[in-house]
Amino acid sequence: MLWLRLLVGGVGIGVFSGLFGVGGGALLVPLLTLGFGYTIHKAIAISLAVIVPTALSGAYRHSLAGNVEWTTALLIAVGSMVGAYFGAQLGLGISESVLRKLFALILLGVAMQMFFSKG
Repeated sequence: MLWLRLLVGGVGIGVFSGLFGVGGGALLVPLLTLGFGYTIHKAIAISLAVIVPTALSGAYRHSLAGNVEWTTALLIAVGSMVGAYFGAQLGLGISESVLRKLFALILLGVAMQMFFSKG
């Protein structure tokens, strides 16, 4: 029944992704590491593979509402593709424990920034 748990987790990630624009890294990596026991390296790799179909589905729906600025999205996408390649190479050279801690610190920092920001 692992496949069913993964499918239900995917639905949850998809809802959060479409609602908040997050899911791949911020939610899926913790779900895979804490909930399913994957190493952080595998969880990150799976998350990256899941991002494309998830993002396309959500972007399509937001596009129908006129919310996607395609020029901005495409420029960021080009830069992100280059950055992700080198980031993956860097991440593969970092130990499991250090990478988990760095990931947690980034999530904590982003959460605090969003919580305490005005607007």
